[in-house]
This record gives sequence, C-alpha cells and structure tokens, in this order.
Amino acid sequence: MSFAVPRPRQGGAPPARRRSPLGAAIVAVAVVVVALLLMAQFWTEILWFEQIGFSRVIWTEWITRGLLFVLGFLVMGGAVFASFAVAYRARPMYVPSAEQATLEQYREAIEPLRRVVTFAAPVLVGFFAGIAASAQWQTVLMAMNAESFGQVDPEFQTDLSFYVFLLPALRSIVGFLMAVVIISGIAGVVTHYLYGGLRVGPAQGNLPRTTTAARVHIAVIGTVLMLLFAANYWLDRYSILASAGDRFDGASYSDIHAVIPAKGILAVVALLVAVLFLVAAFRGNWQLPAIGVGLMVVSAIVIGGIYPAVVQRFQVTPNAQELEQPFIQRNIDATLAAFDIKDIETQNYNATTEAEEGALREDADTTASIRLLDPEIVSPSFRQLQQNKQYYNFSDSLSVDRYEIDGESRDTVIAVRELNQDGLGSDQRNWVNDHTVYTHGYGVVAAYGNQLGPGGQPAFFEGGIPSEGAITELEGEYEPRIYFSPSTVNYSVVGKPDDGREPWELDYPADDADGGDQVRTTFEGDGGPSIGSFGSKLLYALKFGEEQLLLSDRVTEESQILYDRDPQQRVAKVAPWLTLDNRVYPAVVDGRVKWIVDAYTTTDQYPYSAFMQMQEATTDTLTLQQEGAPVNLPAEVNYIRNSVKATVDAYDGSVDLYAWEPEDPVLQTWENVFPGSVKPLEEMSGELMSHVRYPEDMFKVQRSLLTEYHVTDARDFFSGNDFWNNPEDPTSDATVSPLQPPYYLTLQMPGQEESSFSLTSTFIPGGNTPRQILTGFLAADADAGSTAGQKDEDYGTLRLLELPRDTTVPGPGQVQNIFNSDPVAGEQLRILEQGRSTVLLGNQLTLPVGGGLVYVQPVYIQSAEGTSIPLLHKVMVAFGDEVGYADTLTEALDQVFGGDAGAEAGDAEGATEGEAPEAPVDGEEPAVPEDPGAEEPGDEPTADPGEEPAVPSGDLEEALQRASNAMEDARQAQQEGDWAAYGEAQEELQQAIEDAIAAEAAGTGAE
Repeated sequence: MSFAVPRPRQGGAPPARRRSPLGAAIVAVAVVVVALLLMAQFWTEILWFEQIGFSRVIWTEWITRGLLFVLGFLVMGGAVFASFAVAYRARPMYVPSAEQATLEQYREAIEPLRRVVTFAAPVLVGFFAGIAASAQWQTVLMAMNAESFGQVDPEFQTDLSFYVFLLPALRSIVGFLMAVVIISGIAGVVTHYLYGGLRVGPAQGNLPRTTTAARVHIAVIGTVLMLLFAANYWLDRYSILASAGDRFDGASYSDIHAVIPAKGILAVVALLVAVLFLVAAFRGNWQLPAIGVGLMVVSAIVIGGIYPAVVQRFQVTPNAQELEQPFIQRNIDATLAAFDIKDIETQNYNATTEAEEGALREDADTTASIRLLDPEIVSPSFRQLQQNKQYYNFSDSLSVDRYEIDGESRDTVIAVRELNQDGLGSDQRNWVNDHTVYTHGYGVVAAYGNQLGPGGQPAFFEGGIPSEGAITELEGEYEPRIYFSPSTVNYSVVGKPDDGREPWELDYPADDADGGDQVRTTFEGDGGPSIGSFGSKLLYALKFGEEQLLLSDRVTEESQILYDRDPQQRVAKVAPWLTLDNRVYPAVVDGRVKWIVDAYTTTDQYPYSAFMQMQEATTDTLTLQQEGAPVNLPAEVNYIRNSVKATVDAYDGSVDLYAWEPEDPVLQTWENVFPGSVKPLEEMSGELMSHVRYPEDMFKVQRSLLTEYHVTDARDFFSGNDFWNNPEDPTSDATVSPLQPPYYLTLQMPGQEESSFSLTSTFIPGGNTPRQILTGFLAADADAGSTAGQKDEDYGTLRLLELPRDTTVPGPGQVQNIFNSDPVAGEQLRILEQGRSTVLLGNQLTLPVGGGLVYVQPVYIQSAEGTSIPLLHKVMVAFGDEVGYADTLTEALDQVFGGDAGAEAGDAEGATEGEAPEAPVDGEEPAVPEDPGAEEPGDEPTADPGEEPAVPSGDLEEALQRASNAMEDARQAQQEGDWAAYGEAQEELQQAIEDAIAAEAAGTGAE
C-alpha cells in the first residue's frame, strides 16, 4: 500500500481570485493603526526613561527579554519543526499492516493541513516558549553578572553565589530543555505513528515495530531526555539546602543522609538509561531501555521516596533532638546572617512593676521626647486646620520624622499637602482644569510630636499657604510645590511658552490680593517628556486616549507631560529588581521636598535560611489602613537587605538610588547589570542622611523571625518552649485583630549613653497560652546621623531586652484591659461616648524607663457628626498595675510615680501656641466634640417601658447642663479662633464631667 502522495485536484487549479483594493486598503490602515498603538506604548516608555535618566534600564531589560524570546522561540520551535520534518521524511512508503490501513483515512484528512500544522504548531509552541524564556531575564542577568558572597555553605563547601545566582539559572535552563525535548518528542512520535514508522498494534511475524529511522529518532530523544533527568537530579542535591521543612528550613538529617545520596544515585541511573537508549538506536532492541526506564521509576520510588521516609521514621524521629541538632544550628546561623540579625545586642532586663517616686529621673531625655501626637489619628485635624482648599488633601496615615529646631532634634509628625482633584466640584471638572490648572499640591505641614496646641489640637511649627515656619526658615530656598506624590494619579501638561500669556497652573489662593485673585505659576523643572512636537502629541493622545492633547492650545512647544507620579511607582520602574517597602515618607532636604523609599534586595535561594512570608510578616494595622495599591512583595524570602535608599523629588520627579549597603553581593550583581544606576553612598548629603530612618518592613520581618530565632541554641530551639509572638494591636476593633505596628520613638535604651531615634516593638509568650505578659522589647537604632556619605556607627543596631521568665510585666493587651477597666478613666470615657462624641484611643507606646516598662496612650475625642477634628483629651499611663489618667502626660506620670515621676514630658508647660499660621478648609466649620450626657434645655429624661425611671439628681442635672454650655462655648471659640477662650471652655468641660461622675456615683450608691 502506498500513501502520503497527495491526490491531484479534479478539474485543475481554480483561477486566482482578484484581490479587492478596498480590502487591501483596510488591511493597510489596520497595520498602520496597530503600529501606532504599539509605538504609543513602547516609544512613550522610552521617552519616559530617557527623560528620567534611566534609559539603560529599559534597553537592557527589553534587549535581554527580546534575545531570550528569540532564543526560546528558535529552540522550541526549531526542535518541534525538526522533529516533524525528520519523522515525515523518514516515513516508509509501504507498510503492509491492517493498522496502517485504518490510519489511511486519517492521513487523507490531515494531508491538506500537513504543511500548515508543520509550520503553525512550531510557531505557536515557540511563541509561548519565548514568552516563558523572556520572563527569566532577571535570573539570566544575575547568573551572568554574579558576585561572590565570600562564604560557603556547610555541606558542599560551595560559595553561596552558586545557590543564589547560578543554580536558579541552571534549573531554569534544564527545565526549559526538558519541556523542549518532551514536546518535540511527542511531535515526532505522533508523526511516526501516523505515517507508519511506529506501530503499536499486534506484531505481524518478524516485522519490527519501528523503522530504523524512527528507532534512531526516538532513541536520540530518549537519550537527551535521560541526560536532562540526570542533570535535574544532580541539581536537586544543591536545591535541597534551600528547601522548606516541617520544623526548620534547609536540609535535615534525612535529607543529608538519605535524600541527597538518593538524588546522586538517581542521576547515575538516568545516565545509564541514556546509554541504553543509545544502544537501542544501533541494535534495534527496545528491551534494554524499557528495562532501564522501569528501573529508574522503581529507583525513584524506593531510593528517592521510601528509603528517606524509612530513615526519617525509624532513625530520626526517635532521636530527633540529637540527630537534628547540627542541622538546626546550621539553620539558626544561616537565618541570623541572611536577615541581618546576627549581631543583635541582647541583655536581660529585670523589669520592676513597682512604681517609685522619682523613678524617671535618669530617663529625663526619653520622658521629654515621648510622642503624644498619633499620626494615624490626627490627619483630620491636619485637614481641617491646614488643608485650605478642597482640592488639597493629606494622607490618612502621616509620617514621623525628626527636625532640628532651635538646635534641638525634635520628633515631628509631618504631612504633604497633596493635590486632590476629587475635592473639586463637578462643574470644575473638565480637561483643562484636570490636566493644566490643578497640577500640583503645595508645601508640607509639620507639628511637634511631644507638644500640643490649644484645646488638644496639633502644635504646628510649619504650615500655612504660602508656607511659613521653622522648616521654611531653616531651608532658606524652599520649593513647596508638589507635582509628584502618592495620591497624584492624573497626568498633567505643564510649562508654557514665553509669549506674554499669564501662567495658568494654580499655585495657591491669595485672598488678600486685589480682587481675591489666585496666585499662579509655571512649572520650570525637567519632570516629564517633551510633548511639543506633533509626533509626541499624537503618541500621547493615543496612549491616554484623549484627543485634547492634539487640539489644546495649552500643549505648546515648551510643554512637558507628567505621569507615573507615584514615588513608589517611579522607583519600581527604574529599578524592577528591587523590592519596595510599603511605606514612603516625605522629608524637606536642602530646600526640596523629597519622598524617601526604602528598597530591598531579596532572594529565596539562601542555603539553610528560614523562609519568611513577606505579606504575612508586614501586615499590621497600618498596612491594612494604607491608601493606594499595595506594593508587589515576593511571596517568601530567606534573605533580605535594605541595600538601597531611593528618593523622588516632589517637584521634578527625579529619582536617585543610593547604595545603602554597598557590600551586599546581590546589590553588587545588579550594579554589574545596570552600571551607573545606583549612586555611591558618598553622594548622599548630610541633610538627606539626617532624615533617613530604619525601614519598617525590614524591622517587621526581623521581629517576626526573632519570635523564634532569639533562641540561638539548637537544643532549646528544638524544644520551642521559649518561642514568642508579636502582640495584636490592642486598639483595633477588628474581629481578627492585626498585629500591633512598630512605632518610631526617641528613647534611650538601657546601656545606651544617650537617646536616639528608634523603631520599637514588643513580644509576648508564644504558643496557645492566654497569658499576655511581656517577654521582650526590641528597638532598632533608626538614626543614620547627619554626616554626608557616612552612616552613624550605631545605625541599624538591634537591641533586645529579654525579661526574666518569672516576671509578670503586663503586655500590650493586658495594659489595654487595665486602661479600659480603670474606674476613673473608664467612667469618664463612658460618659463621653454616650452620644455625639467619639473616643479614639491612640497608639499604645511602650518605653523601657524607670527600671521597668511604661505604657503611654493618648486619648482623643471628636464629634460623631459633621466635620470632626480629633483633639487630645487625656493621656493614660501605666506602669505595672498603676494607672495615671490626666490632661497632660506629665500629670499622668506623676500620678503613677507617687506624685513625682522625677522627669517632665514635653507637655509640662501645657498647651503651646503653634509657630505656623493656620489654613483652615474653606466652607467647612469643624465640629467640636460634645458631651453626650448633656441634654438640650426642655428635654425630659426618658426610661425604658416597664423600668423604674431613673431621675437624675439635681447635682447631676446641673453638671450636665454646665457640660453642655462648656461644649457650646468651646465650639463658638474655635469658630472665632479665640484659643484662650477655647482653653477655658475645655477646663470648664473637664470640671463639669468630673462633677457629673461624682453626682452619678452618689445617686447609684457607688463607692
């Protein structure tokens, strides 16, 4: 029987169809449109990177991706095409087989499509293979530019760079080639079968099941596949060192003594099977390779699976502590090194719970610096008192920084007045306003962290429009305009020609100008690509889908287009190899507002180190409340370094990357890939250095690890009886409380010679115990100093206070219960919460002072209706079981420590007048918190049906009426800006509340 010869068409070839000119024109137009749309995306990206000075990044990435795509496409597509072609050309012309007779009808059906399949299938699989290969661009570049760690692993004595850089690339290459061989092998086998080179039916006489050509083809594919299996097994031996385990990560006893030897044996078996396939290619006997494959499968099951399980079950499990001890120690040592917690300073802290008079005398500096302003609560106060216009706004979560004011470093709460176009009225929203008028925010607002203004409002030392205050005076040439910020999402067209026209970008309202005009400005920086030419206008009109960019006369030859204005987004684009911190914070540096972004180099290939779930470790109350899209965190890491500090200029969007840890091998590798992208630390100014702080996400990961890895002895680690937990946030009202966030404070740790700006957190017992006592206190020195290009020698030092196991110092949860159940504080807060006032509990701060642990929590009240302003009402303090509750922190501390704490807090002198002018929101009257127990005149008290009416005594009625009058006086004084009268009204309110509590207690018989 003959086959594979196409049958001629009856009647000859059909006449050629004439192509329609209209169809050709439509195709041509479609091609042009697609080309323009692609160019609108790709070329505008090139313009963006060239303008920002990181064009090498985009070209390196795209070229590498392109080469890998082509390579992957050619290897996969070429292998599949070659397999098709070889199998088809080697087809037998005549095979006397009933099986082949049955297949003839299938061959006739697919023969007209054979050429299409032969070319289309390789192109299709090659396309997807190219995409998969291009996605490995970072892995390939790291392997090609790897730097040495200068350390070797404890098992194979190989430099760690092999595991971090080279091994992932080798695994990717082997995995890709295995896919190529398998897919091309399937293509060859199917073709051989369809065209008679391979038979699977019953044997007929002495006829072989394969032709010689098919046998050689399949045997060669089997040989190559077995060689790749051998390579994969061999690489598995190294990958085991960075594998996840049940009790600890890294290779265990059974891995070292059973799994790794088994992988080596399986690699040898795979090599032997490869030889058997070669033998089959020449001898024509498939029995040997079939036996070999069966042997390999059995070996994989017995040697690779059963044997390690037996070793684990009968040898390791009964003697786990002794046998696993050296491998646990490897894990401990590697984890401490990989997460930079090896040199932590640990000391036992015999904390007392007995509050003695004068106990804080030696901690006067720390006491004076205790922060009262909660950056997560006071944002509404910033908005109402400093926002000025509805098209400005402040973030819900403000930042804690420090500034030198009058020669003294002061903790501050700082916020940027960002652009908020959502605050505009609907009649103000149009293309001209959105993209050419309302283009930027204006200035920063800063308040003292340890002092408060009249009535519990923030004490601003920088604010107003135009900006005034200590920062403006300190910086001299100060650029307040904010063109780049996290909340700025729209693009803006800025810049105008020198043609006599007035500027059109709104700067700030100037109500004192003639006619109440607005002050306007023109952007003069280099913040975005030029959009002056027709080609640029066209590309950006296509990119953003807005024809106004082509038609508006405000898009001139001098115009620039600003987009991708989120600081984190800009850093992520110019440094895609970095992992960014969740938090970005502002600082005024050398007269410019800079956004500071902490960036990390990470890997999950560090031998023996513990794996850490980044998202889980960094999620707490603050991140759950965070605005905007979350950063793209890796799923898990087992090595992290804060290798880069990045800044984004809020005026022109320029990005600077500084090598914060230049000795990091991962950073050095990426510097080889992108030379010149990262500036040396020596170029960082002293002013910028003074605002750099220890990163939050890094600290969260470290504190999470230290719940276990504060135990450095392998035996104790195995028992796990001293593991800790990070406490839940005691102020959260969520059903499942998130973790308590770390807090920035200026404090002096025991053993330190002076106080420093620090990031702090606490620990409580681990396991399922209900005990919420304190077991540890952790502080990271967050002050980098102020010397240009040189970090302070103490920066980044982690200090851990371990409390004795037999002490019962209350933890954050217990302290919150103590606060809530205190008869004085609890009763007053209950009365305040009865109606139109809301009580907000501020961050619960922990400080190791007075020989023990002091807890400080500010209490805010705000109106439950209208435009509310949170105002600091009281301060609660706890030390052991002693509780203080007073108007000021100084008074509360004195209450706790026998009438005299021995030190004064920052509010010892009472309220301080702000040093910056206010800029209240136009058109909004802030609501002052009201006493919920006060009833309007004429209202009659009511009782539930069936209950004995509880008629308040005359003293209680009188006190409640006085409270109502005081709240009304306070509201009126605030609206008039009379803060002296406001303070007097607050004092009267406090006295009225105390009288009401006393009258209620007397009426109910309370002791």
